[in-house]
This record gives sequence, C-alpha cells and structure tokens, in this order.
Amino acid sequence: MKALFRFALIALALLLVAMASALLAMRFAIHGGEVMVPKLTGLAPAEAERLVLNMGLTIGIERQYYSLDVPEGKIISQIPTAGMKVRRGWQVRVAQSLGPQRVAIPDVLGESARAADLNIRRRGLDIGSVAYLQMPGTVADQILAQSPPPNASGVSLPRLSLLVTTSSTPPNFVMPSFVGQTLGTVNLAVLDAGFRVGNVAVAPVSAEDSGSIVVISSTTPPQPSPASIIVSQTPAPGQLVSAGATINFEVR
Repeated sequence: MKALFRFALIALALLLVAMASALLAMRFAIHGGEVMVPKLTGLAPAEAERLVLNMGLTIGIERQYYSLDVPEGKIISQIPTAGMKVRRGWQVRVAQSLGPQRVAIPDVLGESARAADLNIRRRGLDIGSVAYLQMPGTVADQILAQSPPPNASGVSLPRLSLLVTTSSTPPNFVMPSFVGQTLGTVNLAVLDAGFRVGNVAVAPVSAEDSGSIVVISSTTPPQPSPASIIVSQTPAPGQLVSAGATINFEVR
C-alpha cells in the first residue's frame, strides 16, 4: 500500500514538472519572437534602417514634414514608439523632417487644375486632396479654394489641397405621355416646361382606320392643327430627358 502511494506521488510530481515545462516552452514561444522597438527619432533613415534590421524589424518612410526643431533628413516621429514590444518582422513607420519651410505657398486661385498642378509641383510641393464643387455661373475646371492659403507660413505638410469647380449637369426628367391629347394643349405645356417641339407629322391612315375603304389622297397632304390628336411621340413616355430636349409628335 505504501509503495502504491509513493508511486502515485512520484507520478503526480512528474506530471507537475511536465506541465511547468510546457508552460515555460509556450511562454518562450510567444515572447521569444518579440523585440523592443528602438528610438529612431533624430537618426538618418540609413542609420535607422541598419538599427532595425539587426533587430529583425523593417522601416518605412510614410510622410515628410517641415520642422523647425529637427534637422532636414532626420526622422521626426515613429510608430510604434520607442520601448514598445513587437513581433520580429514588424514594420516601424517613420516620418522624415524637411527642415524649416523654405518654399513659398503659391497662389493658384482662378487657375485651371492643370496649370495649378504644374505651378505646385514646380516649386517642389505635392497635391493633397482634391474636391470638386458645382458652382452655377462659374467656369468649370478652375481652382476655387486652396489649403494652405497663398503665402502661408508655418506650414507642416509640403502639399496643397484644392477645391475645383466642375460643370453643372442639366437635371433629368421622366418624359410623360402626351398620347390622346390635342396638339395645341400639349404644345403650350411643353414650351412652359422648358422643352422644344420638333417635327410634327400626320400619321398615315391604315386600312383599319379607314374601315377598309380606299382613301384617295388629295394633291394637298393633310396638315397638323391645334385640334390634331397626338398618336405617338419621341422620346417615348418613361424615358429620361434633359431640360431643353426636343419632342417630336405624330398626330391625326
């Protein structure tokens, strides 16, 4: 009995040792691939790259800023920050200093989008975000606003965001059905709605319409009148048309 009890204790001790070893191995596997991010601010990109490569990390320059405090070409900020633990292979994203602002912000208001682009890039600046706005009564493709404003100082990013005018598109309407109405009434309604009446033709009379009676045409073809009834139209009912569109009719 004592031998059995002693064997159970030994087996339990071995099990505890195995569990402790497994926990230590798991902890090492999880944290063994972690490194502490070094401080890269103030370094040149080449120096920072050598430093992080030796630690199994990579580096990527994402932005550039003007700075009065950090010399040109040096790293001004980093993500993750120094001291944080990350996995090997992680990329440290940095921003590079352009030094103090030396380029004057040009005035591109009123210029075309292409002229403004050339003017901005010729000065070593970049185009930021570009937004478009419909402005009735203005010429399309012109710079309406810019940020930073002309001749601004203390700029952080070497880029300009622009607001450009765009041509306004005429509104669309759903073409109603005028079939069965008199030409005189429809003509007034169409003109009042801002449309134009185009070709008005008299539809030919079929055998069914004439009751199978042969109709002898006169020398003078029939002419439409305000009392004529519309039998077809172009554009057809339900189609989308723009303001000022021309509508053609067939009448009887």
